[in-house]
Amino acid sequence: MSLVNVSSADADGHLYHGVSNDSNGYGWRLNLFTILCVLSPVLTSVLWALWKQFAPTQRLVPGIPIVGGSKDRVRNRNEFLENSKNQLLEGYREAKGGLFYIPTPLGERLMVPPEFIEDLKAAPVEKVDFIAHFLEMFEGKYIDIGTYSTLHPRTLKFQLGQNLPQVMDLVQGEIRHAFETTWPACDEWTEVPVLQAITPIVARASSYMLGGAALSRSDEWINVAIEFTTAFYFGAKKLKELPRWSRHAAKYFIPEVRETWKHHAVAQKLALPLLKDYASAEPSTENCNLLYWMKHDAKGYENNDKFIASVLPKVTAAAIHTSAAAPAQLIFDLCERPEYIPMLRKEIMENLDDEGKIRKGGFYKLRIMDSVMKESQRFSPPVLVSFQRLITEDWKLSNGFVIPAGTTIGAATHAQSLDPNIYPEPEKFDGLRFLKLREKAGVNEEGRQTFAAASPTNMVFGYGRHVCPGRFFAADVIKSIMAYLIEHYDMKFSEGQTRPESYGYQTTMIPNRTATVLFKRRKL
Repeated sequence: MSLVNVSSADADGHLYHGVSNDSNGYGWRLNLFTILCVLSPVLTSVLWALWKQFAPTQRLVPGIPIVGGSKDRVRNRNEFLENSKNQLLEGYREAKGGLFYIPTPLGERLMVPPEFIEDLKAAPVEKVDFIAHFLEMFEGKYIDIGTYSTLHPRTLKFQLGQNLPQVMDLVQGEIRHAFETTWPACDEWTEVPVLQAITPIVARASSYMLGGAALSRSDEWINVAIEFTTAFYFGAKKLKELPRWSRHAAKYFIPEVRETWKHHAVAQKLALPLLKDYASAEPSTENCNLLYWMKHDAKGYENNDKFIASVLPKVTAAAIHTSAAAPAQLIFDLCERPEYIPMLRKEIMENLDDEGKIRKGGFYKLRIMDSVMKESQRFSPPVLVSFQRLITEDWKLSNGFVIPAGTTIGAATHAQSLDPNIYPEPEKFDGLRFLKLREKAGVNEEGRQTFAAASPTNMVFGYGRHVCPGRFFAADVIKSIMAYLIEHYDMKFSEGQTRPESYGYQTTMIPNRTATVLFKRRKL
């Protein structure tokens, strides 16, 4: 028997490649053996990936109720996509505010009540991991959306916190310019698609804080600021519909994922020249923005202009749409309850300076505005579940309960906000609810009842070390937008119109995108 590489026809005209076929048939067997040797690692990898795809990855604790029961979990998980709000309310009420599992397409998530949040908020990040959950939810392996760097949260916390009055003085000017250039004239009663009209104004205001007028006046950047979130959200959604083993290759064929790459390229193009200028620039009004602060606060691997520029789309993903949702929801609530508008207008006028801006210290004095905003958010939060973390090793709570490793936890924030044990008459909209609580709390404790406050029973902005570092800026931007609108326009529903229903998908609550409200410019 000869083992010779050939590529020729035998007497019957059959063509063989690789090993010659002898009279005993060993050549065929050797060909098959060679093929198996070559394919074996590939087949092993595929089978391992399929096992990881379908094998159970979490341990459910016996005795903890599962919304919808444990028999038809596939149906319950699918129902969560469109009916998460009711499922969370059902689970919270049946568990009487205790632990319960909510079925999601990513598996059962353990909802943790407020009394255990303190046990978890200061846990080591590698054991109670916020970033790991975020990367899992939004396919961070394939979409550049998450990072373990603390550059932008620590910069926002310290630099933005210290410079907020100066930043808001500049941002209010940008908000005014945005209204004058993008909002309909409304000389007569005019239908305005609220969310579509508000979003560019929020994008301009937030972008001014990110990089000054170079970003806020750039149509190319504003498009990134608005569209990046949609692109990565739907890109992640499409990736999740595919087996895990195929996602790395599939990302190249998903339009929304490719769109995120284009948005990152725009961020690099616009931010890199600014960062170069900021390298030797002294602090000033012109560079009082996040890019400048990050450039001078970056450490180690963060100290790279391309890395810093890559942060911008990620920050906009967290800022723009949630900050646009709040004023949109509030406008709908005020049109349904117009009795609050005169008292808000009076409060606004009392806190404007000679330039028509909210004066320094005035944001904190907009107590009625803050209360109405918080009550509106209680009914229509941007997220239904907050404080989401991945437990990477068994974690014991103060009562002895052990959360198994591999469990994703969260807090049913919206369901908590409708708990009569936390808020009396929770189904009633009371725009002055939190004003009364502030007055009752007294000077030293009233801050706990403000819109931007975070506590175990109020976690719209998160809680603990991962609480939203830009929440005070977001609150002031919303107040600035609403103050401008209420001062300069009257608003109302059209005849017979009722408050538009929000659209819920998984853990998010989105204002009706097409709903309109009538606006008319006031004669000042």
